[in-house]
Amino acid sequence: MSQRNSTPRIHPDGTPWRNFYGRIRGKSLRPAQEARLSDLDHLSPGPVTHAENPDRTPLDLAARFGGKPVWLEIGFGGGEHLVHMAARYPDIAIIGAEPYVNGVAMLLRKIELAGVSNLAVFPGDVRELFDVLPDGSIEKAFLNYPDPWHKARHHRRRFVTPEYLGPLHRVMADGAHLRVATDIPDYVRQTLEEVPPAGFAQLDQPMDQPWDDWISTRYEQKALREGRFPHYLTFTKEAR
Repeated sequence: MSQRNSTPRIHPDGTPWRNFYGRIRGKSLRPAQEARLSDLDHLSPGPVTHAENPDRTPLDLAARFGGKPVWLEIGFGGGEHLVHMAARYPDIAIIGAEPYVNGVAMLLRKIELAGVSNLAVFPGDVRELFDVLPDGSIEKAFLNYPDPWHKARHHRRRFVTPEYLGPLHRVMADGAHLRVATDIPDYVRQTLEEVPPAGFAQLDQPMDQPWDDWISTRYEQKALREGRFPHYLTFTKEAR
């Protein structure tokens, strides 16, 4: 039986060829939002992209964040949870990765209003960030209401697949927690099927009860209005 070639495809410029299926932009941004986006460099976690970091040198997170423990939010949407956690835990640093420009613009306004400074933003595909995060550098990770990709043929695009979970496992510290929140029962199914084999043990906690420090996001409120119910799953990284 023939096997699929696992050799990564490479662009002519030497960067990995990674298909990206989500939205990058929505409706037109207001001038104030465009102005905030033009001044995003001060929130960078460090050189992430291939243009900035062609040698893929690991980020110096200790220097960037003054030695604070580092958390990661994967796809922060409008940024409510990211800013909430930064404000609640001033002694940690949290990186948010989000390729949707409109979501990044919404986050920047929330950062201004909250006055938080212990966070960083990467406005792009989290896989690029994984490339340059040091091994075992992330103490906690959050995956809140990820794109469900409802059609069965699109389930391979979901985050809870080996392409994403393998690098996530590498960058997380042993014993670090991964939190997943979703309102899609089939996403729960795939999460329970794929996350444990990737090196994460599920914690014995009620899936219908949010975490003590949870903030209900606008995505969750929309789900509740439409009759869908949230599920909250927690996993811990196992050493390999």
